[in-house]
Amino acid sequence: MSQTTDPSPVSGFPRLDWVDEALLPALRGAVQGLPEAESLVARYHRGWCEADGSPRTADPGGGKAVRPALTLLSAVAAGAAPAVAVPGAVAVELVHDFTLLHDDVIDGDTLRRHRPAAWSLFGTPAAVLTGDALLVAALRALADVPAGAAAAAVQELIGTLDELVEGQSRDVAFEKAHGVTVADYLVMAAGKTGALMGCACALGGLLAGAGPGRVGGLREFGRRLGVAFQCADDVLGIWGRTARSGKPVGADLAARKKSLPVVAALAARGPAAGRLRALYRAPHPLTGDDIALARHLIEEAGGRRAAEDEARRQLTAALRALSRARPTADAYRQLHDIAWAMTHRES
Repeated sequence: MSQTTDPSPVSGFPRLDWVDEALLPALRGAVQGLPEAESLVARYHRGWCEADGSPRTADPGGGKAVRPALTLLSAVAAGAAPAVAVPGAVAVELVHDFTLLHDDVIDGDTLRRHRPAAWSLFGTPAAVLTGDALLVAALRALADVPAGAAAAAVQELIGTLDELVEGQSRDVAFEKAHGVTVADYLVMAAGKTGALMGCACALGGLLAGAGPGRVGGLREFGRRLGVAFQCADDVLGIWGRTARSGKPVGADLAARKKSLPVVAALAARGPAAGRLRALYRAPHPLTGDDIALARHLIEEAGGRRAAEDEARRQLTAALRALSRARPTADAYRQLHDIAWAMTHRES
């Protein structure tokens, strides 16, 4: 079964209209099935409505449905119709939204997808509770699949949630830690970002009835792609543009977060790295001028180049793993195109 992923003329990202057609009815049903207060926050977060619940007339947004696309295409890669993997696609998108709601609270980010973050409008308790409700809905989506696949699918997601918590915990701890290495960062990114993308691909294989070898290859493809995506996203977080990314550019530097360009630059030798270490350890909050200086020092110390090189290495490893999963030719082409677009986004 073939689905088109023609490049978007606006962003260069493959068009995934067919994913929305397969996903949205079930996803809307899951979100509307939440308690009323949490459903409103979740619908606002996805761009389906305004804060007062009125329908949104502008572009509804809600992201590019990358993780659901990975789930559906992984089922196709294993020789099944994408419809069999819709419950998995719904589950990973609900978990993704759960993590975004909580991440914005943890990081204090006030902007998400070009709009005020949910917590900044509805309050922290409402955002946290909505994330919790989405997590329950995700588990319910998998528990409702045919009995033969339900147990394996739920266990896959539970293992992923363990990794997500550990990865997020490491990311938070890095803010106050000295001596964070690139190896430390890659472990964190594999949990925080790679785990859910790996789960998305593994669920597609599991729900398609694929054997352990193919499922393992799909999982590794997703995990490596997730790390590559995180490396590229870190670059955009420093040198991107808020108008394009929908997130506050420079916020990670203001919070002294240890993204990969920062970690690589702090570990480098030379005067730029030394000045950056001093700036990151300064007791005062970073001003706009400090952030501009940090951005310059990171690039001069080689942090940007190191992150871009690591993204390329992880992407190469992801595509090798995908080949080991013996995907159908059409699915390989589409997964390759998505992976390329995710790691070569415009700034």
